[in-house]
Amino acid sequence: MPIHLNDSSRKLVLLGLAVAMLIGVVVGMIMGPAKVDLGSIGNVFASKVGLSNDTPDPVADAIVWHIRLPRLISAILAGAGLALSGAMLQGLFRNPLADPALIGVSGGAAMGAVVAFVVLPQIGMTGPLIDWFGLPVLAMCGSVGLTFLIYRISLVGGKTHVASMLLTGIAINAISGALIGLAVTIFASDDQLRSFTFWSLGSIAGANWTSVWVIAAIVVPSLFFAIRYAKALNAFLLGEVEAYHLGIEVQQVKRAAIFLSAIMVGVTVAFFGIIGFVGLVIPHIIRISFGPDHRLLLPAGALAGGLALIIADTFARTVIAPAELQIGILTSILGGPFFLGLLISGRRKMAL
Repeated sequence: MPIHLNDSSRKLVLLGLAVAMLIGVVVGMIMGPAKVDLGSIGNVFASKVGLSNDTPDPVADAIVWHIRLPRLISAILAGAGLALSGAMLQGLFRNPLADPALIGVSGGAAMGAVVAFVVLPQIGMTGPLIDWFGLPVLAMCGSVGLTFLIYRISLVGGKTHVASMLLTGIAINAISGALIGLAVTIFASDDQLRSFTFWSLGSIAGANWTSVWVIAAIVVPSLFFAIRYAKALNAFLLGEVEAYHLGIEVQQVKRAAIFLSAIMVGVTVAFFGIIGFVGLVIPHIIRISFGPDHRLLLPAGALAGGLALIIADTFARTVIAPAELQIGILTSILGGPFFLGLLISGRRKMAL
């Protein structure tokens, strides 16, 4: 049963999630194959912001500033983008099963990744620039391109029909999956197949300050734009016709929600691979706890998504240290049974 909150209580919920996320960041910097104490972390930060002239321990500086901090910030941005996208699409489609993967984001990114891993080396396109930017650029182009294709196919008389878009997404995803399987089966070497498989399982291990700035430049402005559509998405819960009569620009909201979801999830998948169930499960948890009001659901979902990926990433790099578990495996192991439990619970309520 959702808890009904007033404005003050909503702010307390958001503050609580923000504090929990900060605690998660501190714990994430301490934990890992190499232990770093709080004093060393404080010295690194003090020297970086000019509060101390002491030179920090070089090992602690490398671990905290160059490895774990960009990785934790990347986890926050990725989790926030995935969860907020899921919340927006579920509100837009009025379907609790709606997920960014349904509109082609993940499938398109995977097609771009196959081009980067398999096609470019086959045609001799290699080099430092290709190695650094080939995968994220092609995966991002693939995700946005396939989403745009699904959007265009689902247009009927200049309007987007939700059911048509979901069905188009299912069909296009099936086609893209077949093409990916065909490409890796025929053309990929063992090393390329292994690289693509690890990428598709998701990992934040490759995060650095460059990826942080690129992802932040796309995700942070998108988060603020997305939250502005909270009232419009509340109106969508009543139905598209009702939303139109309430003064909502229905088609404009649809285009904005789909575009923002595509670029937020696209840039995340481009850098860190496919991280499943965050966009599907986190909005459900917030909705079950505090109700479907998007004024709270969107910002709380973003904070909870960031917190969830901080916890998942910290667990992934410590549970079998010094080796590392792919984060997509972890989110699927935890998210799959949780979502299955939600479905079974829903069926029992319908039977009563």
